[in-house]
Parts: sequence; structure tokens; C-alpha cells
Amino acid sequence: MKNAKLALKTTPEAATTPVQLAPGLAFGAEELVLIGGPCAVENLEQMEAVAAGLRASPVQALRGGAFKPRTSPYSFQGLGVEGLQILQQVGRRYQMPIVTEVMAVSQIPDVVAHADMLQIGSRNMQNFDLLKAVGETDKPVLLKRGLAATLEEFVGAAEYVLSRGNPHVVLCERGIRSFDTFTRNVLDLGAVVVLKQLTHLPVIVDPSHAAGKWELVAPLAKAAIAAGADGLIVECHPQPDQSVSDARQALSVDAMAQLAGDLQPIAAAVGRTLSTVDGTAQLAA
Repeated sequence: MKNAKLALKTTPEAATTPVQLAPGLAFGAEELVLIGGPCAVENLEQMEAVAAGLRASPVQALRGGAFKPRTSPYSFQGLGVEGLQILQQVGRRYQMPIVTEVMAVSQIPDVVAHADMLQIGSRNMQNFDLLKAVGETDKPVLLKRGLAATLEEFVGAAEYVLSRGNPHVVLCERGIRSFDTFTRNVLDLGAVVVLKQLTHLPVIVDPSHAAGKWELVAPLAKAAIAAGADGLIVECHPQPDQSVSDARQALSVDAMAQLAGDLQPIAAAVGRTLSTVDGTAQLAA
């Protein structure tokens, strides 16, 4: 990684550089950041149910896909700008910042106008034109690791964003492809440790895409926080079995809220905090 400079720590002891998502909420600070929501925005009622259910828990931010990269061209591709409008409306109503994926340079103006954080999905981790373009915005960027990317390639992708002037990059480990088909991907928690030692960028984990099965998500999420992750992005849905996308890996909204509460003793054990229901941070008991 000798050519990567902006993403790397200047000294091994250098601290993580926080990336602000909203006033009083930053990745890489003492407080963990929890992001929850469905794979895809389906309608206003769905997002209202998600936000209402999560707002009373330590989950601070809302996720949902308006533009969806799907393996099959015949699968649901997302609501597009209508989905962005729904996200923005619900996020403002419940005072929850919005994280959503941008798939193409042409989508950036619409996503910037409606969302608080731009997600680059694993399939686009080395879409260099897209990386350079989001690097020219002032929005925080959530960069997911490619499903077969080395850590050197992952850091190099972050460097593309940073080199264009946007310092607000958060790395996301979401599992890598393996020969074993029992899980959707293999969650590489070793990568979390290495990235925290190597770079000054915050690192979060997506246990949903790693597991591919909802019953595996909570244990992996807990392990991620224990390994030093700065937060989580987790799929949840009001009626998971009716989700139009990734139904098998989605938690119910109640299960997501329960998971957030269950993380408190683990957060305390590693010296981190979680928001209380009223939105203020406290050391977990």
C-alpha cells in the first residue's frame, strides 16, 4: 500500500478521524453508529413503520435503497427519485439521517439533494469514475468492500475519494466471497482489525450481507463491535418475509431494536457508548 497516503495513519498511534453524519453524531467517535432499514424502499408506509420502530431504540440512522444493483435485470431495481423523496420525508419527520446507495455518476445530484450519506456498494468499489465523482462532493461516503477485494484494493478505492478532496470516508466490511455456500459471504473481522490499525478512517460492518440469513446477523453484529468496529449497518423490514429484496437476511424491526439494546454490554466492554432512547449518548451499563 505504499502509494496510498491520505487513507493511512501517519503514525501507528494516530487516532481515527471522525466522520460526521449529523450534528452530534460521528463515525469513529466514542459513540457507536447504528444504521438500520430495509434493503429497498418500497413505499412510504414501509419506511414510516421502520423509522417509527427504530427511533425509540439506539439506532440513530436510516438506510434504504432507492437505486438497486440487482443480479437479474428482471428484479426490482428500486423506486429511483421517488424512493429518495420518501427517504428524505421520513428522515426529516423522525430526525434520522439517511444513508443510501448511489450507483452512477448521473445519480449523484439527486442523491446528494436527498440523503445525508452516499453509499458505494461492493459492486462499485472499483468504479473509479464514480469514486472520483463522489470525492468531489461534500457528503460523507460509505465505501463497501468489494466481494473479492484485497485490503490493498479497498484502501486504494478509498484513496480515490480522498484524493478528490472529500475527507469524509467510512469503510464498510460486508463479507467476501468464498467456496462455502452456507453463508452468503464470509465476514472478515480480521479486516476490521487491520483497517483500524492501518488507516485513520472509521470502519463499520454490514453483518446482513455477510450472513445472508437473519438468524446469523445478531451474533456477527456483536462480534463486529467486540472486534473494534465503529458501528453497524443492518437490514430490517416491517415484514421481512414480504421484502422485495434480500428477504432472507432481513431482521424484523423489533429484532433490530432488540439487537441494538443487546449491544450495550459489549459496547461498554470495549470502551464505547450507545445512544439512549432520547438520543443522548451514555456509557452502557
